Amino acid sequence: MTLVDTNVLLDLVTDDSDWFDWSRQAVETAAASEPLCVNAIIYAELSVRYDSVATVDEFLESAGVEIVDIPRHAAFLAAKAFGDYRAAGGAMAGVLSDFFIGAHALVLGVPLLTRDVRRYRTYFPKTRLIAPRLN
Repeated sequence: MTLVDTNVLLDLVTDDSDWFDWSRQAVETAAASEPLCVNAIIYAELSVRYDSVATVDEFLESAGVEIVDIPRHAAFLAAKAFGDYRAAGGAMAGVLSDFFIGAHALVLGVPLLTRDVRRYRTYFPKTRLIAPRLN
């Protein structure tokens, strides 16, 4: 199983001129060897681009992505990592979701397909990342 980060899915949804090709290839490669999944946090972030639950679900189904629950242990680790981030002077806004996503991949023991690697490498260094080489 591979957890797919929101930024990769949004590249596909928006036909991003810089990242669409990389994200499509990365998703196809990961899907060829194991199931793809998202959690409720990724689902919520992705939903901003859609008008209904049905259309989000339709996109995920067409991409072969399943939805998995976030275990409490992952939520706990996310809170602890976020606390470390804040103690180090990290900004409060717009980042808590990354900690949930990184902790979830760590607890599941699955790779995280993402383009945004800095926080994941720093706070979840044991999580395997599938990311562009330039990060």
